Amino acid sequence: MSIDLADHVASALAELDAVPLVVAYSGGPDSTALLHALATATPRPPLRALHVDHGLHAESGLWAMHCRRFCESLDVPFESVRVSVDLTRGEGVEGAARRARRAAFTAALRPGERLVVAHHRDDQVETILLKLLRGAGPDGLAGMRDLRPLGAGEMWRPLLGLARDALLDHVALHALDTIHDPSNDDPRVARAWLRSTVVPALQEHWPHAAQSIVHSARLCREAAGCLRDGWLEAYTRLRAADGSLDAPEWLALPDAWRGPLLDHWLHGSGLSAPTTAQRETLERQVREASAERLPLVGWLDTEVRVWRGRLWSMPRRPGFDGEWSSPWHGEPLALPGGGSLSLGGHRLATPVIVRYRRGGESLRPVGDRHTRELRDLFQQTGVPPWERPRMPLVLAGDTLLAVADRWVSEAGKPLFDEAGATPLWHRGD
Repeated sequence: MSIDLADHVASALAELDAVPLVVAYSGGPDSTALLHALATATPRPPLRALHVDHGLHAESGLWAMHCRRFCESLDVPFESVRVSVDLTRGEGVEGAARRARRAAFTAALRPGERLVVAHHRDDQVETILLKLLRGAGPDGLAGMRDLRPLGAGEMWRPLLGLARDALLDHVALHALDTIHDPSNDDPRVARAWLRSTVVPALQEHWPHAAQSIVHSARLCREAAGCLRDGWLEAYTRLRAADGSLDAPEWLALPDAWRGPLLDHWLHGSGLSAPTTAQRETLERQVREASAERLPLVGWLDTEVRVWRGRLWSMPRRPGFDGEWSSPWHGEPLALPGGGSLSLGGHRLATPVIVRYRRGGESLRPVGDRHTRELRDLFQQTGVPPWERPRMPLVLAGDTLLAVADRWVSEAGKPLFDEAGATPLWHRGD
């Protein structure tokens, strides 16, 4: 016997305590059914709808208008947010749209609100299959969680135990007008291809495939929870105050701990987790790292480097012109390598040149009796290798006056004393 969506929603709402809800409303059949069921529930919860317009389809503006009219018919407050989908990160249209959508939801969610998403059991099956094909471990194979933190509130998926047929039955029963997004049928999209080919074939041969897959996900979730206790303790031990991880100790962890610990570390900095193949590449680089060899593994928006026996994570940085130079009087100066240089509102009486390192530079730092190679200063003071090429140098002719906000030379001291300030380097990362 099929489960009625309205009854399922009423049961889910009965466990809430007047939590304000925000429906992620695309206008498609799934989110339409969910929004209608919530809006017609008795008692009705505090409710509003949020639509994200990706601008990827010629009719996306019309879709937003449709969603607004439907919400007006239900007396549900409505907001549409237009986002820009960044297709330059190498994650594909689907991944880029998901990233932009999540950012919009995160920004729009108010303290204490729950974003309600219409993901159902069929979505869960597709997610688990995709994770399996990407080589995920227990944490990934656990599938989507019904409740997780998001921005100032939480994301709630109350329909994960419900088959999509229940939502379609609700749409048909109430003759609800919905939007069809053609990208959902595009076989070039991995999820759409699974939905149209693999999942129907599985269900034809194994009628209870969906229930079995979801059951396995539940077991994986329990296993992941047990593993989490172990790798979280290790994470506390391996992570230093500067945010880096002990690389050999990370590599020595059990296989089942390394992946989720690395993902947790990266997500904590707002960075992307690697695929299994990328993580294995990183593991190999850690084994082969040496004082002369400084490995770098990158993916999407993320770089992980191995230096001095530790892992360092950072956003991927675009290349820049290392031969760049510019005259400077102390005004805020945008740097092609990122960030800016300024004198905090002060001005130099004599203009100087700002450029990047080209090799062979030396200076006598204020208070030091010796002239030192810049290369040696970098090494002795632990300036990371990836930061050195981007540190702005201040010169008068061939005389080095300052290195970012790290050192002022004896030659540069009178000039900066006269100006009343020393350089300030805003890294911009």
